[in-house]
Amino acid sequence: MSKVTTGATMSLDGFIAGPEESGFDLLFQWYVNGDVEIPTASPAVPPLRVSAASAAVVEEEWASTGALVVGRHLYDMTNAWGGRHPMDVPVVVLTHRRPQDRPQDDEDFVFVTDGIEAAVARAKELAGAKDVVVNGGQMARQCLEAGLLDEVGIALVPVVLGAGKTLFGERGELGVAPVQFEGPVSVVQGTGVTHLRYRVKK
Repeated sequence: MSKVTTGATMSLDGFIAGPEESGFDLLFQWYVNGDVEIPTASPAVPPLRVSAASAAVVEEEWASTGALVVGRHLYDMTNAWGGRHPMDVPVVVLTHRRPQDRPQDDEDFVFVTDGIEAAVARAKELAGAKDVVVNGGQMARQCLEAGLLDEVGIALVPVVLGAGKTLFGERGELGVAPVQFEGPVSVVQGTGVTHLRYRVKK
């Protein structure tokens, strides 16, 4: 049965990005510190080079994912990943307004303007029997608040950022706290990263 999941690389003090979108060079060192190459489908994103343990986790997650849900901020910040997401799946972008340079949906990007429930529903249609992955931050918060989230994956890295953005948005924004999780249901030790997975307690 397909799931709705979210996940992110996280610092030891709980941040998925530092202040003003900083800290990614420290958070994502594990993407380039190994011997196993994982190609990406994006012309703008080079192949990952990770440890064998991390490669097994990434390859399983990518193979089980059928569609993504992201916010307009990430879409703009990455310049739409050069036209195709690295995971080679369609991306549903939740936004207040469609970009002028994309007047129509296509096999790469679909734009939804009427809320997280509609975005996840559209992603499920695109994903078929596979999972839907919701981006961290505002999208993850809205999904958790709406009761749509099934699992959370954390790639925990040995760095402290001190401040920044958390997995479920800014501190104090989550409207359903506290939320309990089951697990970890999976723990994998990579090089410079520990992969953890939890289930949302329904």
